[in-house]
Amino acid sequence: MAEDIPFNKKLDLVPGQVDEVMPGVRRVLCNNPSPFTFKGTVSYIVGRGKVAIVDPGPDDAAHVATLLDAVRGETVTHILVTHTHRDHSPAVPKIKAATGAVVLAEGPHRASRALNVGEAPRLDASNDTDFRPDRALADGEVVSGHGWTIEAVTTPGHTANHMAFAYKEPNVMFSGDHVMGWSTPVVAPPDGSMGDYMASLEKLRPRRETIYFPGHGPQITDAPRFVAYYILHRKAREDSILHRLAKGETDIPTVVRAIYIGLDPRLVKAAGLSVLAHLEDLVARGAVVTEGPASIEGRYRLAG
Repeated sequence: MAEDIPFNKKLDLVPGQVDEVMPGVRRVLCNNPSPFTFKGTVSYIVGRGKVAIVDPGPDDAAHVATLLDAVRGETVTHILVTHTHRDHSPAVPKIKAATGAVVLAEGPHRASRALNVGEAPRLDASNDTDFRPDRALADGEVVSGHGWTIEAVTTPGHTANHMAFAYKEPNVMFSGDHVMGWSTPVVAPPDGSMGDYMASLEKLRPRRETIYFPGHGPQITDAPRFVAYYILHRKAREDSILHRLAKGETDIPTVVRAIYIGLDPRLVKAAGLSVLAHLEDLVARGAVVTEGPASIEGRYRLAG
Protein backbone atom coordinates (compact mmCIF):
# COMPACT_ATOMS: atom_id res chain seq x y z
CA MET A 1 0.00 0.00 0.00
CA ALA A 2 2.64 2.52 1.00
CA GLU A 3 4.49 1.51 -2.14
CA ASP A 4 1.65 3.01 -4.18
CA ILE A 5 2.51 6.48 -2.89
CA PRO A 6 5.10 8.13 -5.18
CA PHE A 7 7.64 8.64 -2.41
CA ASN A 8 10.84 10.56 -3.09
CA LYS A 9 13.75 9.61 -0.83
CA LYS A 10 16.35 11.74 -2.55
CA LEU A 11 17.43 14.61 -0.33
CA ASP A 12 20.63 16.37 -1.34
CA LEU A 13 21.11 18.26 1.91
CA VAL A 14 24.12 18.13 4.21
CA PRO A 15 23.80 19.01 7.91
CA GLY A 16 25.39 22.33 8.69
CA GLN A 17 24.84 23.83 5.24
CA VAL A 18 22.21 26.35 4.14
CA ASP A 19 20.30 25.62 0.93
CA GLU A 20 18.13 28.20 -0.84
CA VAL A 21 15.53 25.84 -2.25
CA MET A 22 13.58 28.70 -3.89
CA PRO A 23 13.58 32.50 -3.66
CA GLY A 24 12.44 33.39 -0.15
CA VAL A 25 12.93 29.89 1.30
CA ARG A 26 16.17 28.59 2.80
CA ARG A 27 16.45 25.23 4.53
CA VAL A 28 18.86 23.65 6.99
CA LEU A 29 19.09 19.93 7.80
CA CYS A 30 19.74 18.83 11.37
CA ASN A 31 22.01 15.83 11.88
CA ASN A 32 19.39 13.72 13.69
CA PRO A 33 18.62 10.83 11.32
CA SER A 34 16.37 8.00 12.53
CA PRO A 35 13.57 5.71 11.31
CA PHE A 36 11.15 8.49 12.30
CA THR A 37 13.08 11.54 11.03
CA PHE A 38 14.59 10.14 7.79
CA LYS A 39 17.87 12.07 7.26
CA GLY A 40 16.94 14.59 9.96
CA THR A 41 14.69 17.52 10.73
CA VAL A 42 14.53 20.28 8.13
CA SER A 43 14.23 23.85 9.44
CA TYR A 44 13.19 26.66 7.12
CA ILE A 45 14.02 30.36 6.92
CA VAL A 46 11.35 32.50 5.23
CA GLY A 47 12.16 35.84 3.62
CA ARG A 48 15.21 38.06 3.56
CA GLY A 49 16.29 40.83 5.93
CA LYS A 50 13.45 40.38 8.41
CA VAL A 51 12.72 36.67 8.46
CA ALA A 52 10.74 33.88 10.09
CA ILE A 53 12.11 30.48 11.10
CA VAL A 54 9.81 27.46 10.74
CA ASP A 55 10.55 24.54 13.11
CA PRO A 56 13.93 25.33 14.72
CA GLY A 57 14.34 21.62 15.41
CA PRO A 58 15.78 19.66 18.34
CA ASP A 59 18.00 21.05 21.08
CA ASP A 60 21.11 20.42 19.00
CA ALA A 61 23.95 22.89 19.46
CA ALA A 62 25.38 22.47 15.96
CA HIS A 63 21.98 22.93 14.31
CA VAL A 64 21.17 26.00 16.38
CA ALA A 65 24.56 27.49 15.47
CA THR A 66 23.96 26.85 11.76
CA LEU A 67 20.54 28.50 11.89
CA LEU A 68 21.89 31.55 13.71
CA ASP A 69 24.84 31.82 11.30
CA ALA A 70 22.41 31.62 8.38
CA VAL A 71 20.50 34.69 9.59
CA ARG A 72 23.53 36.69 10.72
CA GLY A 73 22.96 40.32 9.77
CA GLU A 74 19.22 39.73 9.49
CA THR A 75 16.41 40.11 12.02
CA VAL A 76 14.37 37.06 13.02
CA THR A 77 10.92 38.45 13.79
CA HIS A 78 8.92 35.21 14.11
CA ILE A 79 9.47 31.57 15.07
CA LEU A 80 6.72 29.27 13.75
CA VAL A 81 6.29 25.75 15.12
CA THR A 82 4.26 23.09 13.30
CA HIS A 83 4.00 20.77 16.32
CA THR A 84 5.67 19.84 19.57
CA HIS A 85 7.62 16.68 18.94
CA ARG A 86 11.16 16.82 20.24
CA ASP A 87 12.68 16.87 16.77
CA HIS A 88 10.86 20.11 15.91
CA SER A 89 10.47 22.51 18.85
CA PRO A 90 13.09 22.15 21.64
CA ALA A 91 15.54 24.54 19.92
CA VAL A 92 12.98 27.34 20.27
CA PRO A 93 14.27 28.74 23.61
CA LYS A 94 17.84 29.16 22.28
CA ILE A 95 16.71 30.74 19.00
CA LYS A 96 14.34 33.05 20.87
CA ALA A 97 17.03 34.03 23.39
CA ALA A 98 19.42 34.89 20.55
CA THR A 99 16.91 36.77 18.39
CA GLY A 100 14.04 38.03 20.53
CA ALA A 101 11.56 36.66 17.98
CA VAL A 102 7.94 36.00 18.89
CA VAL A 103 7.03 32.30 19.04
CA LEU A 104 3.82 31.28 17.32
CA ALA A 105 2.08 27.88 17.20
CA GLU A 106 -1.34 26.31 17.59
CA GLY A 107 -0.68 25.71 21.28
CA PRO A 108 1.18 23.52 23.79
CA HIS A 109 1.48 19.76 23.50
CA ARG A 110 -1.60 17.85 24.61
CA ALA A 111 -3.58 14.69 24.02
CA SER A 112 -6.17 14.96 21.28
CA ARG A 113 -8.70 13.45 23.71
CA ALA A 114 -8.87 11.18 26.73
CA LEU A 115 -7.91 7.67 25.68
CA ASN A 116 -6.88 4.57 27.58
CA VAL A 117 -3.96 3.26 25.55
CA GLY A 118 -3.19 0.65 28.20
CA GLU A 119 0.14 -0.36 29.65
CA ALA A 120 2.12 -0.60 26.43
CA PRO A 121 4.98 1.90 26.06
CA ARG A 122 3.95 5.15 24.41
CA LEU A 123 5.98 7.63 22.41
CA ASP A 124 6.06 10.18 25.26
CA ALA A 125 9.82 10.58 24.93
CA SER A 126 9.14 12.32 21.63
CA ASN A 127 6.89 14.99 23.17
CA ASP A 128 8.12 18.50 24.01
CA THR A 129 5.81 19.07 26.96
CA ASP A 130 7.71 22.21 28.04
CA PHE A 131 6.84 24.18 24.90
CA ARG A 132 4.62 27.22 25.23
CA PRO A 133 4.12 29.69 22.35
CA ASP A 134 4.17 33.42 23.03
CA ARG A 135 0.85 33.49 21.20
CA ALA A 136 -1.46 30.76 19.92
CA LEU A 137 -2.56 31.01 16.31
CA ALA A 138 -6.11 30.36 15.16
CA ASP A 139 -6.98 28.52 11.97
CA GLY A 140 -6.82 30.95 9.06
CA GLU A 141 -4.93 33.61 11.01
CA VAL A 142 -2.43 35.54 8.90
CA VAL A 143 1.08 36.52 10.02
CA SER A 144 2.94 39.10 7.95
CA GLY A 145 6.59 40.04 7.77
CA HIS A 146 8.98 41.86 5.48
CA GLY A 147 7.87 40.71 2.03
CA TRP A 148 6.12 37.57 3.22
CA THR A 149 2.66 36.51 4.36
CA ILE A 150 1.87 33.23 6.11
CA GLU A 151 -1.55 31.71 6.81
CA ALA A 152 -1.96 29.33 9.76
CA VAL A 153 -3.72 26.10 8.76
CA THR A 154 -4.71 23.78 11.61
CA THR A 155 -3.99 20.16 10.67
CA PRO A 156 -4.52 18.00 13.77
CA GLY A 157 -3.95 14.28 13.55
CA HIS A 158 -0.23 13.57 13.84
CA THR A 159 -0.50 15.59 17.05
CA ALA A 160 -3.46 17.49 18.45
CA ASN A 161 -1.64 20.80 17.98
CA HIS A 162 -0.25 20.22 14.48
CA MET A 163 -0.38 23.29 12.26
CA ALA A 164 0.79 23.84 8.68
CA PHE A 165 1.82 27.23 7.33
CA ALA A 166 0.84 28.48 3.87
CA TYR A 167 3.42 30.92 2.47
CA LYS A 168 1.20 33.06 0.27
CA GLU A 169 3.61 34.86 -2.06
CA PRO A 170 5.06 31.73 -3.75
CA ASN A 171 1.94 29.68 -2.95
CA VAL A 172 3.71 26.91 -1.00
CA MET A 173 2.98 25.09 2.25
CA PHE A 174 5.21 24.17 5.18
CA SER A 175 3.50 20.89 6.00
CA GLY A 176 5.45 19.76 9.07
CA ASP A 177 4.95 16.04 9.62
CA HIS A 178 1.36 15.99 8.37
CA VAL A 179 2.41 15.31 4.77
CA MET A 180 5.96 14.18 3.95
CA GLY A 181 7.50 13.11 0.66
CA TRP A 182 9.58 10.21 2.00
CA SER A 183 7.02 8.39 4.19
CA THR A 184 3.67 8.60 5.95
CA PRO A 185 3.75 9.88 9.54
CA VAL A 186 2.95 7.90 12.66
CA VAL A 187 -0.46 8.70 14.12
CA ALA A 188 -0.11 7.60 17.75
CA PRO A 189 -2.91 7.98 20.34
CA PRO A 190 -3.55 9.77 22.57
CA ASP A 191 -1.61 12.69 21.06
CA GLY A 192 -2.61 11.67 17.55
CA SER A 193 -6.06 10.88 16.19
CA MET A 194 -6.80 9.04 12.95
CA GLY A 195 -10.20 10.69 12.59
CA ASP A 196 -8.61 14.12 12.93
CA TYR A 197 -5.77 13.14 10.63
CA MET A 198 -8.07 12.04 7.81
CA ALA A 199 -10.17 15.19 8.21
CA SER A 200 -7.02 17.31 7.96
CA LEU A 201 -5.97 15.54 4.77
CA GLU A 202 -9.39 16.22 3.27
CA LYS A 203 -9.02 19.83 4.33
CA LEU A 204 -5.72 20.16 2.44
CA ARG A 205 -6.80 18.35 -0.71
CA PRO A 206 -8.73 21.25 -2.32
CA ARG A 207 -6.16 23.89 -1.42
CA ARG A 208 -4.17 25.56 -4.18
CA GLU A 209 -0.61 25.15 -2.88
CA THR A 210 1.25 22.92 -5.32
CA ILE A 211 4.54 22.59 -3.41
CA TYR A 212 4.91 21.40 0.19
CA PHE A 213 8.06 21.76 2.28
CA PRO A 214 7.84 19.05 4.97
CA GLY A 215 9.62 18.65 8.28
CA HIS A 216 11.59 15.69 6.93
CA GLY A 217 12.65 14.76 3.43
CA PRO A 218 12.54 16.59 0.12
CA GLN A 219 9.92 19.01 -1.11
CA ILE A 220 6.69 17.63 -2.53
CA THR A 221 5.58 18.72 -5.97
CA ASP A 222 2.01 18.35 -7.27
CA ALA A 223 0.96 18.42 -3.61
CA PRO A 224 -2.84 18.01 -4.05
CA ARG A 225 -2.26 14.79 -6.00
CA PHE A 226 0.18 13.59 -3.35
CA VAL A 227 -2.39 14.29 -0.61
CA ALA A 228 -4.90 12.21 -2.57
CA TYR A 229 -2.41 9.33 -2.56
CA TYR A 230 -2.05 9.73 1.21
CA ILE A 231 -5.83 9.46 1.65
CA LEU A 232 -6.02 6.35 -0.52
CA HIS A 233 -3.15 4.78 1.40
CA ARG A 234 -4.84 5.29 4.77
CA LYS A 235 -8.13 3.93 3.44
CA ALA A 236 -6.28 0.90 2.10
CA ARG A 237 -4.65 0.40 5.51
CA GLU A 238 -8.09 0.53 7.08
CA ASP A 239 -9.35 -2.04 4.56
CA SER A 240 -6.45 -4.34 5.47
CA ILE A 241 -7.37 -4.12 9.15
CA LEU A 242 -11.00 -4.91 8.37
CA HIS A 243 -9.92 -7.81 6.16
CA ARG A 244 -7.93 -9.30 9.05
CA LEU A 245 -10.84 -8.81 11.46
CA ALA A 246 -13.13 -10.59 9.00
CA LYS A 247 -11.16 -13.75 9.85
CA GLY A 248 -12.15 -13.44 13.51
CA GLU A 249 -11.54 -11.53 16.72
CA THR A 250 -7.91 -10.60 17.24
CA ASP A 251 -5.49 -8.21 18.92
CA ILE A 252 -3.23 -5.41 17.73
CA PRO A 253 0.09 -7.37 17.60
CA THR A 254 -1.59 -9.93 15.32
CA VAL A 255 -2.89 -7.17 13.04
CA VAL A 256 0.56 -5.56 12.88
CA ARG A 257 2.18 -8.86 11.84
CA ALA A 258 -0.51 -9.38 9.20
CA ILE A 259 -0.43 -5.98 7.50
CA TYR A 260 3.11 -4.63 8.04
CA ILE A 261 5.19 -7.10 6.04
CA GLY A 262 8.95 -6.63 6.41
CA LEU A 263 8.56 -3.93 9.05
CA ASP A 264 11.73 -2.48 10.58
CA PRO A 265 11.76 -3.92 14.14
CA ARG A 266 12.41 -0.43 15.49
CA LEU A 267 8.99 0.62 14.17
CA VAL A 268 6.87 -2.17 15.67
CA LYS A 269 5.70 -0.08 18.63
CA ALA A 270 4.81 2.84 16.38
CA ALA A 271 2.95 0.51 14.00
CA GLY A 272 0.93 -0.84 16.91
CA LEU A 273 -0.08 2.66 17.94
CA SER A 274 -1.01 3.51 14.35
CA VAL A 275 -3.22 0.41 14.19
CA LEU A 276 -4.75 1.49 17.50
CA ALA A 277 -5.52 4.87 15.94
CA HIS A 278 -7.29 3.16 13.02
CA LEU A 279 -9.19 0.84 15.35
CA GLU A 280 -10.23 3.67 17.63
CA ASP A 281 -11.65 5.48 14.60
CA LEU A 282 -13.41 2.31 13.39
CA VAL A 283 -14.91 1.75 16.85
CA ALA A 284 -16.15 5.35 16.94
CA ARG A 285 -17.79 4.82 13.54
CA GLY A 286 -19.46 1.59 14.66
CA ALA A 287 -17.62 -0.71 12.24
CA VAL A 288 -15.57 -2.49 14.93
CA VAL A 289 -16.33 -3.39 18.55
CA THR A 290 -14.16 -4.02 21.58
CA GLU A 291 -14.72 -4.40 25.31
CA GLY A 292 -14.45 -1.02 27.00
CA PRO A 293 -12.52 1.85 25.42
CA ALA A 294 -10.09 1.18 22.60
CA SER A 295 -6.71 0.21 24.06
CA ILE A 296 -3.43 -1.31 22.95
CA GLU A 297 -4.20 -4.56 24.83
CA GLY A 298 -7.78 -4.87 23.63
CA ARG A 299 -9.30 -7.49 21.40
CA TYR A 300 -11.30 -6.37 18.39
CA ARG A 301 -13.94 -7.84 16.13
CA LEU A 302 -16.20 -6.65 13.35
CA ALA A 303 -19.53 -5.20 14.42
CA GLY A 304 -22.69 -7.12 13.66
